[in-house]
Amino acid sequence: MPSAVDTATVTPSDTSRRPGYGQLLRTPGAWTFLLPGFAARQPFAMLTIGIVLLVQHTTGSYGSAGAVAAFTGVSMALFAPQSGKLADRFGQRAVLVPGVLVHTLSVVALTALALADAPLWVLFAAAVPTGASVPQIGPMVRSRWAAKLEGSPLMSTAAAFESVTDEFTFVVGPVLATALCTGVHPAAGLIAEAALTLTGGLLFAAQRGTQPAHGLTAGHARVERVSALSVPGVRVLAIAFLGIGSVFGGMQVSLTAFTEEIGQPGMNGLLYGLFAAGNMLAGVAVGAIAWKSGPRRRLFLGYAGLTVAASLLWSAHSVVLLGALGLIVGLCIAPALITGYTLVESLVPASARTEAFTWLTGAVALGQAAAVTVAGRLADGHGASAGFLVPLAGTAMALATLVALRSRLAPRPATRTVARGVGHRVPVTVD
Repeated sequence: MPSAVDTATVTPSDTSRRPGYGQLLRTPGAWTFLLPGFAARQPFAMLTIGIVLLVQHTTGSYGSAGAVAAFTGVSMALFAPQSGKLADRFGQRAVLVPGVLVHTLSVVALTALALADAPLWVLFAAAVPTGASVPQIGPMVRSRWAAKLEGSPLMSTAAAFESVTDEFTFVVGPVLATALCTGVHPAAGLIAEAALTLTGGLLFAAQRGTQPAHGLTAGHARVERVSALSVPGVRVLAIAFLGIGSVFGGMQVSLTAFTEEIGQPGMNGLLYGLFAAGNMLAGVAVGAIAWKSGPRRRLFLGYAGLTVAASLLWSAHSVVLLGALGLIVGLCIAPALITGYTLVESLVPASARTEAFTWLTGAVALGQAAAVTVAGRLADGHGASAGFLVPLAGTAMALATLVALRSRLAPRPATRTVARGVGHRVPVTVD
């Protein structure tokens, strides 16, 4: 039976027992970083397609265009965690402002070199700093949510909200970049990406009030050297996210190859739209449900469903069937992504969470870059159906890793102590 002081203390947060988007968006200060954060992450979805369309225009080769874009993706995947580590140690603003400036200049330089018909190796060289300096806005927003919602059931809702936001970004961004490149100028997509990165990034960096405490803040000196990758659970999640990246990359290439094989290339947008719609719908649902099972169990179930759904793609030989399977695959991706991000809060100290989120985001990008390359070669040599084997292989290997190393995903402490009123501490078990 809780005491009077316990009841008085808990009552204001009782609504968190039924977490929802309304409750989440009423979090004090949330809108100050959500709006500029959305604007700042939009360019991320424009970069790859902008590079592909510009380089293909100047070289006449999709292979060259894809290779330059892959250099950018791999560079981002390798350097993003270092950006996250620096943000945890010195603060997001200290890393974001110079990063935004470097990225803007790099994109402008890559654009100018492509228009000047520079050799391919020069474009590869320019793609490295372009990818390495991509602002990690998504992980930074997630880190701000984690700082505000420490120990709250709303963390799962926040992870779902961010997943939906990311997916919406990847629906709007490519469309915007394509429209600019085809309707204005082949370089317009990248120029817009650079302008939005500069404006949105600086606006986001200006929101100091919601910036998480960092390693040089008083009271954090003893944990400033903690590396997120030293946490075993983060390494396991990174492998799981590599598998998710293989789905994104394999779907992009294989859907394009499939629609060309059947002589209906215009159906590519519709099929990928169904895939993205499934991801968004599942993300909305995951955040709206008050889950009784823990995130580890949900991760295993969601990933098993994703693997089963991905295993059926190679057998689809009609637009209707492939559209239905793509929708199901999308529905399975969001639960796996969201629960993976949710687990970070219980696995990683607050001083290393931005780095942890960037490792996971980078793993998706790296898995996507590898899948694009492998699926493209398989599709060229053996047809679109062979390309769909990449999502199957990627998710199957990741699922096997999750099952084998599931003990690594246990929360740091077996129990968490939550304050309830003055002088009262009640142990609460955390799954």
